Amino acid sequence: MNQSLFGTDGIRGVANEFPITPEVALRIGRAVARVLQSDGQSRHKVVIGKDTRLSGYMLETAITSGLVSEGSRVLLTGPAPTPAVAHLTRSMNCDAGIMLTASHNPYQDNGIKIFGRDGFKLNDELENDIEKMIRADALPQPQGDLGKAIRIDDAMGRYIEFTKNAVGAGSLKGLKVVVDCANGAGYHVGPLIFEELGAEVIKMSIHPDGRNINKGCGALHPENAAAMVKKTRADVGICFDGDADRVIFCDENGQVIDGDRVLCLCAKALKEKGMLKGNTLVATVMSNLGMRDALAADGITLETTDVGDRAVLERMREKGFNLGGENSGHIIYSDYATTGDGIMSALMLLSLIREKQTTLSQIADCMVSYPQVLLNLDVSEKPPIKSIPEVHAAIQTATKLFAEKGRVFVRYSGTERKIRILTECADAELAQAQANAIATTIHNTIGI
Repeated sequence: MNQSLFGTDGIRGVANEFPITPEVALRIGRAVARVLQSDGQSRHKVVIGKDTRLSGYMLETAITSGLVSEGSRVLLTGPAPTPAVAHLTRSMNCDAGIMLTASHNPYQDNGIKIFGRDGFKLNDELENDIEKMIRADALPQPQGDLGKAIRIDDAMGRYIEFTKNAVGAGSLKGLKVVVDCANGAGYHVGPLIFEELGAEVIKMSIHPDGRNINKGCGALHPENAAAMVKKTRADVGICFDGDADRVIFCDENGQVIDGDRVLCLCAKALKEKGMLKGNTLVATVMSNLGMRDALAADGITLETTDVGDRAVLERMREKGFNLGGENSGHIIYSDYATTGDGIMSALMLLSLIREKQTTLSQIADCMVSYPQVLLNLDVSEKPPIKSIPEVHAAIQTATKLFAEKGRVFVRYSGTERKIRILTECADAELAQAQANAIATTIHNTIGI
């Protein structure tokens, strides 16, 4: 298999199928340890967290075996949000962090994210070094003393205190919040943080069984939390994905608030306080054009990147910006965290509501969205889009029709065998018609 193991967000695939097998996971553990040894030290410390997928046990054991065979000391957190693993990597002076998750994907999938000692995802060079070792015909025989693995009982306590202190969250007493944890990594720690700060918490999807992660719940299905918000007259609905690194909100009326609106209102709030570095927000090409217009009206620049929170963070680090994210709910506050953090984002939004003594619906009324159509299609293969004349022609037709009043964006998923079609135009009917036309063309050429 020639395709790179590392996609836009680590290594991902179906559990028990290449590359998400115990054999490959063992080699990943050994490869990570050997790359770490390039600093001349024989002993290294690696923290490993996981979400609630059944296959997490398999991968955790295999990767741990690989690391320990090469002399590494492994710290096991058990179920933990991705941002918690990133934080613990830094705060516990670990040499690397590994998170076992497939994020929003169904339970049959799993993945492996690797963080450097600074808590940031590895760069391409280090990923390439690890991949070369994984693919090698044979790895050198381990030498020296074995390492060991221990479980850290206070891992989540460390993350809870860090999160509360980082955002400076005051009391949430008097707020009623619905928290949908997607039966994922945040099922315990998420609601607990809000409760410790005084909020009344209505919990949803907090009973993981290894197979129900993301199933009809969480950030992929915010309508459930929205209904509960209306039923219980709560102030806010908070929906995490499987590893709690992203969040989608619902206002007090049960209206879903997507990532673009949250990014927009947060950028405006930080600018008001003089805390938005470079007066710039970083988002991906998938963000709504309406956000660009709303930010510009407040003197805020929108920089766009390729899809993926990694691309957003790279741009933020490159230019010194401190706020970025995706419309899918990844929100990165680089003053506090090295990755998207759904819980921290929720705390900051709740703090803003208290600070302004208002409702989420009022502060979320910060932009006018262009009508947008997003379609996801299964594909049999992933040839370059420009290499398929029929598809390229359909995209060009839509682009000409939209002119300056819209756009079209077609890309393959970095984690699944899917292609995503985004059309956006002031004319909703035109956006839908062109999305359908492109989808039909794709179905007739490379669709399943």
